[in-house]
Amino acid sequence: MTIALIIPALNEAAAIAHVLVAVPPALVSQIIVVDNGSTDATSAVARANGAQVVDQPLRGYGNACRAGVAAAGAADILVFMDGDGSFDPAELSRVIRPIQEERADFVLGSRELGGAASAMLPHQRVGNRLVAFLLRRLYGLQVTDVGPFRAIRRTTLEHLHMAETTYGWPIEMVVKAARAQVRMVEVPVSYAERRGGESKVSGTVRGTVLAAYRMLALTFKYARKGSL
Repeated sequence: MTIALIIPALNEAAAIAHVLVAVPPALVSQIIVVDNGSTDATSAVARANGAQVVDQPLRGYGNACRAGVAAAGAADILVFMDGDGSFDPAELSRVIRPIQEERADFVLGSRELGGAASAMLPHQRVGNRLVAFLLRRLYGLQVTDVGPFRAIRRTTLEHLHMAETTYGWPIEMVVKAARAQVRMVEVPVSYAERRGGESKVSGTVRGTVLAAYRMLALTFKYARKGSL
């Protein structure tokens, strides 16, 4: 199976090299960094460290992910991971293994199962657990985390018809997969403090509120019959 690693990035020049050099070289066919309008040297640093850089000036996490998917072409497995150094690229093999072994079509990396939830900011941890609780109640999903480190078959993602352009992309993927009865599993992953300053989402009040709103709105929206 061919594997494409997609890394949305916005002003991650201080972290992206650390992420890229830690990617197991023989594991992935493509490493795609999507520069989502950075004003720093993110693109230059990513290219210098061997990544394919895609410029997506249209801001929004979902827009960046979609540009990465388009650049991945016919890759069999798409892996999404943040470029801030909070996740460990050495754990890529753990995240893709259930798909390679035909046990799943969609894999979520769980910080809760990895015993790393304490590294998340308090409001981040509370919001994440609330969404996971709602997913269990509304969709019957036995999930503990809805973090961005995940892998999915390209054909499965195409079937989901993703539409979100902003922070809601990760939760849209989960709830649409649940509605489509996609085989989904969690695997434990580690998590650490991000490199290079505060997060654009959880590091600000505005970012946190907007992300929480989109996640909750989408969780309830797709719980209604016929919304897929």
